[in-house]
Amino acid sequence: MYLRQAAALLRSLFHVADPEPVDYPFTASDIGQLQRIGADPAKAAVDQPTWQGLLLDPYFAMVAGEVSIFGKQVLHQRLCDGLDDAPRAALTARLRLLTSDPVQLDALRRAVSPLRAADTDIATLLFEDTLPPIPAWSGSLWLLFAGLVASIAAVALSPAAWLGAGLFLYQLMAIQVRYYQRVSAWERAMHAVQMMLRATSLLGALPHPLLRDFAGAAPHAGKVNRSLARSLGVSLVPGMQAYLDWFVLANVSHYFKGIAIVGAQRAFLRDCYTRCANLEADVALARHLLATPVTCWAERGRDDAIVLDRAVHPLLQAPAALSIALQGKGAFISGQNGIGKSTLLRTIGLNLLVARAFGFCYAGRASVPMLPVYASMQSEDSLLGGESLYIAELQRARQLLAVASRSRAATYIIDEIFRGTNHLESVSAAAALLDVLAASSLVLVSSHNLVLASLLEHRLAPFCVTLDSDGVLQLAPGLLAHTNGIALLAERGFGAEVETGAAKVFDWLSAYLAEPVGGSEVLT
Repeated sequence: MYLRQAAALLRSLFHVADPEPVDYPFTASDIGQLQRIGADPAKAAVDQPTWQGLLLDPYFAMVAGEVSIFGKQVLHQRLCDGLDDAPRAALTARLRLLTSDPVQLDALRRAVSPLRAADTDIATLLFEDTLPPIPAWSGSLWLLFAGLVASIAAVALSPAAWLGAGLFLYQLMAIQVRYYQRVSAWERAMHAVQMMLRATSLLGALPHPLLRDFAGAAPHAGKVNRSLARSLGVSLVPGMQAYLDWFVLANVSHYFKGIAIVGAQRAFLRDCYTRCANLEADVALARHLLATPVTCWAERGRDDAIVLDRAVHPLLQAPAALSIALQGKGAFISGQNGIGKSTLLRTIGLNLLVARAFGFCYAGRASVPMLPVYASMQSEDSLLGGESLYIAELQRARQLLAVASRSRAATYIIDEIFRGTNHLESVSAAAALLDVLAASSLVLVSSHNLVLASLLEHRLAPFCVTLDSDGVLQLAPGLLAHTNGIALLAERGFGAEVETGAAKVFDWLSAYLAEPVGGSEVLT
């Protein structure tokens, strides 16, 4: 009993406080490493145009706030690749358990907080990279220091011994300079590994149903963590570590020792990474659910049906709740300029992706297909790429057709298709493309070319975004009856002359197909 009390006292005296959590600004490539390493060619991951078009960067930043590189990588992998039915059901069960007890959830959040002290990615090291080789002479580095000491001692016998001392000192400096960058990068990686092992130990001490695996791994995690650490006593003496690094090559020796330990413990470290990263991602999602007012568990629906009741976009401060129900047909969405058609499409697209990845939606009720989502949200000219708008649109359209040609069921979210060419060619190309895509998949498209609605009524059900009498946004079956493009000219201060001229051209174009006449006299 007294021995345990003494040990506890010593631990308290030499306890070093955990560093304050810091959210390092990791690059997108760092966060995407785990998904890249485990990418399955047979799985349809979210591609870059979809990621950008559905504004997943700000959404991801919201969900992954105060999360380490470990949790960020798992959240990114889930969002990109989605989950199959069994893993998604297991995630839903874990999230239900976590959200049922906010007190325990907060304890878990504190236990995984050491992970946030990691400032480098180690997924690549643990799951992909070949470990650096350990040279045969690594165990004999102490001989250089011994030779230096012996040469300096021999100076008392002969001044020529300075030559030997210089030779040994040169070898020490040469090895230090050669390995300094590698050792520094390795030390950062080992710091992240140690934070992961420390989190494993802390989690193993907590009584929670989700931590049974941590309890078994915690003792070995502590042992490996101690073996990777450098001597605490050396670090307490000012300047001692620098002297040992340069004259004894302590850091280089520790580097080779660390490589050997990681090589021997790699399978265990991978397990620790997987446990910690998945738990932190689950904790982040549970905290997000508790902080978000409108969420529901997503039901798996038919591949050709979408039911979203009172769906909202989580990035909007005061979102309008909209409902949509599709059965066997896609949707052609019309509405006046600036009324929110693009926001509606992004709301639907984001909810479909989140349902597949995380098992919930931002809605009152959701029954959705758990299929890949591809978005094309208003391409732009590429100045650096030398592409016009229409060429950029055609490139994206070819990508969507390539997906459809591989017989992969998917949902397509398309906003203002083919704006970069004239009206007749835009309608013609859009009708042909959408007809092919909608033949095998659900397509949701918005367009100001209302004639597309009649051309595609066998594939797409018409919906119109409007404002009700109270100014509240609503989505109802039907097609836009009154456009507002010309009315906006007056609202934006273009003047009566421009507005009157535009109205004349509009009247002529409206009657053109029924009674084609020369257009040169309209504005004269």
